[in-house]
Amino acid sequence: MAASAPLPSDDAQQPRLGLRERKKLKTRVAIREATYRLITDQGYEATTVEQIAAAAEVSPSTVFRYFPTKEDIVLTDEFDPVMEAAIRARPADEPPLESLRAVLRQAVEAILADQPEELLQRSKLMLEIPAVRARMTETSLLLSRAVADRTGRDEGDLEVRVFTASVMAALREVTIYWAEHDQKENLAVLVDRALDSLEGGLSL
Repeated sequence: MAASAPLPSDDAQQPRLGLRERKKLKTRVAIREATYRLITDQGYEATTVEQIAAAAEVSPSTVFRYFPTKEDIVLTDEFDPVMEAAIRARPADEPPLESLRAVLRQAVEAILADQPEELLQRSKLMLEIPAVRARMTETSLLLSRAVADRTGRDEGDLEVRVFTASVMAALREVTIYWAEHDQKENLAVLVDRALDSLEGGLSL
């Protein structure tokens, strides 16, 4: 999940990016926007990394340097590092699931406000393209690092891996469910429902 605006509302407290970081961000955004344009025009499978590179005016090697796979272009955005920082900034004694609930709700609401069309297209791709769904489940490194630091565990611990994989799977299913129902339901509420299921299980 991501967007160009930070999660916290107080922009004055946000660190300013240096010139190099701004250039990197500009390149990442250009690659992602070119990818979505091409997918809209010709479909996901027909869109190649070479076409994306040409549309973004960079080399294919630059695309791969920023995004290891085509699926990563769709799933990765500028909210990811911001979300990690936001998780770390939550109260130290707060249960990890509650920290993630708060940050994910903020992220969903911010993306809906800032990049609604991109989020709609991403949810449709997750519904239609198995490779995109599979890649989302794999990309739990951000959550693993933050959860491990907050709990004093190693990010490779079984419990950390199971917890973060469960949250990522829940997010995947929420996104697919939302797309299946024509994006009509409140996405933030669906995130809450999914995390409630993880926390309390299914009632009989």
